[in-house]
Amino acid sequence: MSIIGMIIAIFFFLTGVAGTILPLLPGAILIWLGMLIYGLCVEFHNLPWAFFFGQGLAVALIFLIDYLAGIWGVRRYGGSTAAVWGSILGVMLGAILLGPFGLIFGPFIGAVLGELYLKSPPEKAFQAGVGTLIGFLGGTVLKIAVEAVMIIWFLIRVF
Repeated sequence: MSIIGMIIAIFFFLTGVAGTILPLLPGAILIWLGMLIYGLCVEFHNLPWAFFFGQGLAVALIFLIDYLAGIWGVRRYGGSTAAVWGSILGVMLGAILLGPFGLIFGPFIGAVLGELYLKSPPEKAFQAGVGTLIGFLGGTVLKIAVEAVMIIWFLIRVF
């Protein structure tokens, strides 16, 4: 076991989990990258290609959760297709205009505007916006759970 490699991996794991909670950094990718750097340090001892492939699938699952959680929240709280598209556009525009906070508030604003575009009552529009926030929070919990499994799997392979 490489102590330096493990320290670097743990740094990437902590930064990745922080990036999942505070959407500033690509959390899952950083966790996977920490494993890869550790693998390079130990010449991939106990970390076969199948391990990295499985971890890559976990990263893909996290991206899928990220995408579907907001849509689920909008739909669950009565939002229309326009609210879903508004939340998707809100993520993109929010990230550009508001930075990391735009990833949280952009979908909310987009879903509300999508519902208002259809001339829905403000209460329904607000409810669709709240759905995006709940979807975001639920998605964050699921992503952290998958990341925890990724890290535990890594530790089992290494120790």
